[in-house]
Amino acid sequence: MMSQRIFATVWLILCGIGLYIGWGIQSEFSYEPLGPRPFPIVILLLMSLCAFILLVGQQDAIEWPKLYVLRRLALLILSLVIYAWAFEWVGFPLSTCLLTISIALLFGATPLAAIISGPILGIVLFYAFDQLLDVTLPLGSLYTN
Repeated sequence: MMSQRIFATVWLILCGIGLYIGWGIQSEFSYEPLGPRPFPIVILLLMSLCAFILLVGQQDAIEWPKLYVLRRLALLILSLVIYAWAFEWVGFPLSTCLLTISIALLFGATPLAAIISGPILGIVLFYAFDQLLDVTLPLGSLYTN
């Protein structure tokens, strides 16, 4: 019961820090009507609301996950950290491909399905963002230098 309140308090503090940082986001040029500030602010406000509801809401008994679930969660977090680190270096398509493969394997996909879906998702998402939504994504400094 107490762990929910501790989590909600820590999450509220982190959201407050994020809101402070997000409020200071400025862009040198305007690439959309509202600028880059509203999206992180709205997301952080929604997360703050959820953390507040968790903090003041009714507390249920907590059943911690089994060890294998915690291990998979740790691997998922590690995959996301590696994705964030490799994003600019190896580029969006390859890093998204590798992330998709690792997440698919963590969620029980067959290796063949994971290896097929990774490149497809990396290429399709890159095309969708770059061509359809006109969002510039890095191809990777590994390939451009």
